Amino acid sequence: MSRKSSPDPAGSPMVPGVDRAAFAVALAVRLRQRGVPVGLTAVENLVRALEVSPPDSPTRLYWTARISLVRRRSEIDVFDAVFAAVFGGVALSLDPHARRRSRTIGGDDDVLASLPGASSEQRPGDALPWATLPPVVAGADEPDGSLAVPDRLPNDVSGLAEVPFEHLDAREMELLGTWLRSLVADWPTRRSRRLAAGPRGRRIAVRATVQRSRRTGWEPLRLVRERAIDKPRRVVMLCDVSQSMQAQAQAYFHLMRALALAADAEVFAFATSLTRLTTVLTHKSAAVAIEQATDKVTDRFGGTLIATNVRALLSSHHGGAVRGAIVIVGSDGWDSDSPEALASAMARLRRRAHRVIWMNPRASAPGFEPRVAGMAAALPYCDRLLPADTFRSLQHVITEISRVCHRT
Repeated sequence: MSRKSSPDPAGSPMVPGVDRAAFAVALAVRLRQRGVPVGLTAVENLVRALEVSPPDSPTRLYWTARISLVRRRSEIDVFDAVFAAVFGGVALSLDPHARRRSRTIGGDDDVLASLPGASSEQRPGDALPWATLPPVVAGADEPDGSLAVPDRLPNDVSGLAEVPFEHLDAREMELLGTWLRSLVADWPTRRSRRLAAGPRGRRIAVRATVQRSRRTGWEPLRLVRERAIDKPRRVVMLCDVSQSMQAQAQAYFHLMRALALAADAEVFAFATSLTRLTTVLTHKSAAVAIEQATDKVTDRFGGTLIATNVRALLSSHHGGAVRGAIVIVGSDGWDSDSPEALASAMARLRRRAHRVIWMNPRASAPGFEPRVAGMAAALPYCDRLLPADTFRSLQHVITEISRVCHRT
């Protein structure tokens, strides 16, 4: 890319006199900050595309950048929002089927004003201490309609999804917990090693083909193909039940029960020790399940040892369930273990898991920053940091899990 870094003397009608490489890198950085993993190869592809075909209209620039930088369909909404923020409202009519939220900036003269380092506007979570991963706090500025999970909230509790946990009684939590269970529909899958014959298979099933050829004089007139079988991806959830999480513990139990019943998840509670709750939370009665889970956790509402309990999970015979799984940690990050110990434990967890999602009930506060040492130490090893102070925010957690459906 070194030969592309010199400014374009002729310029482009859209970005006159702009260094193509600097422009591509700045746009890629903005996308990475929004969670789109743009690599160096994609940046180089955009630079080469701008050189071969300089864009003379917003539409051509949009599609050149989108084809070069976007690899997954789930990233299109984020790309559209970034493009609209950089180039004003010019992207609104490009793809009517995509959901996007426009942002207004100064005009054509401010075409690079919203790129990193050029704008004074800060989004919540921009100051998070990430090492290589983007800020991932999901706040109230999410686009309307961005949830992929259908909203089937019962009418009698339709106004309770936004109410903080501490203001809900047991009956309301039970109704909302039933609603959460109904949301677990489109579940992520992973490719297994088992094979099955099917018309869409890519590889030839030699044994089945030879067996079929017995009917045609050992001439394989028809090839039998096989493909890998997809199986549901395992989910493991760890819930902090220490003193600082007393208001959220019961609501998190309802989420754990929904995952255990609908997705065969492994669920654990921890404070100073680790307690497996999978068997008790699968009881057919929600009230009995929550009561049994509360009684089984003998160290609840005490201290917190996150690093110790993460190591205990990985070292136990349940540690194999973490391999290739989506791991959800519900905690505010207060930890009596040292930050170094938590960082080491989270690094081991991240290497074994497919994705790590951290739910923090404090993350919904305006201007939230993980100043707690434990949260700051664990954050670089998390794929997403989500607020979890209401049942509506727990719906976002299920939505985030559902977005992994088409990832291998």
